[in-house]
Amino acid sequence: MDWKLELVPIPVSDVERAKRFYSEQVGFVVDHDISLGDGVRIVQLTPPGSGCSIVLGAGSGVAGASPGSVQGVQLVVSDVAAARGELIARGVAVGPVQHVENGEMADGPGGAWNSFVYFRDPDGNGWAVQQRPAEGGA
Repeated sequence: MDWKLELVPIPVSDVERAKRFYSEQVGFVVDHDISLGDGVRIVQLTPPGSGCSIVLGAGSGVAGASPGSVQGVQLVVSDVAAARGELIARGVAVGPVQHVENGEMADGPGGAWNSFVYFRDPDGNGWAVQQRPAEGGA
């Protein structure tokens, strides 16, 4: 049996601001933007090429966690430097390319699966972007 992760809730204080950030700045595709009445709103967005989406929500029974409390959600790309450049070009405050060395973060790219950049959404939810090896690489 396959178990696939399909949707990750991201708690935000302002759904419209978060929708603009994730769609216009980070480049996620808006799949759904639904208002269900009584102030309930659900926005689902998907990173390009991903099988997993995020959901932003507001209203009674939608948001369970505090805005900004999600940390370490990770995106995987083929070229972390190019991804960083795209984020910067879209106005996202993103850190430098870093890698883990002797248990600490060090500047510059690392080996296979060891190059990262980090950014936060307007509420402080933290994201990592990790470079994967080329197809067939370790």
